[in-house]
Amino acid sequence: MSQRSAVVLGASGLVGQELLQLLLQSKLYQHVTVLVRNELPLNHEKLRQVVVDFSNLTQYEDEFAVDDVYCCLGTTMKKAKTKAKFMKVDYEYPLSAAKCAEKKKASNFLAITAIGADLRSPFFYNKVKGQTEEDIASLYIRSTHFFRPSLLLGKRNELRVGEKFGEYALKSCSFLLVGKYRKYKPIKACNVAKSMMKAATQDKAGVHVHESNDIYTGECYYSFTNGKRVLSK
Repeated sequence: MSQRSAVVLGASGLVGQELLQLLLQSKLYQHVTVLVRNELPLNHEKLRQVVVDFSNLTQYEDEFAVDDVYCCLGTTMKKAKTKAKFMKVDYEYPLSAAKCAEKKKASNFLAITAIGADLRSPFFYNKVKGQTEEDIASLYIRSTHFFRPSLLLGKRNELRVGEKFGEYALKSCSFLLVGKYRKYKPIKACNVAKSMMKAATQDKAGVHVHESNDIYTGECYYSFTNGKRVLSK
């Protein structure tokens, strides 16, 4: 198998940082580019960091001439403060990235949306996620994957009190979430990252939706390199 190239957006986020470590360790990838607002404190022979203005991604469309585009962008209403700013991060940026991927003929576009994503939802958050999926799916990309995780588990760079409370609440009653409610169980960010890379390397054409209960749920193992945690394969 020839070695692959990838672009990652949102590499500083909970799933994005797990995904980046996984890609850098994988023998399948030769080049990994991250598009960031500010450079990450990370050096690796495979890694290339490009500081961009996400409001004008078309200026950097040449960066999307890769095999796989991973979009891990996302915010919260609390952090965005307004619906307009939330739309910019969770809708406009991912759609712009997908259009760049389409123009540069990337093989795979893989994006994290959210459980309950639905264009017809009465809830603003879920409606925006559904709109994002709908508009990206209409583009001519060989393979498009949407991942709809439930509450994500992992170590964040910032404290989100509401999510932390929800995490404890859902973890304590996870044994009740069976059958059709199984998809609401909290899921480890590292498992979402593993599922994204697996989907990309399978090269299945078409549009695919991965519900939370269909995402890989095995154990995540870590090793340490130069005192830093890295995700094991």
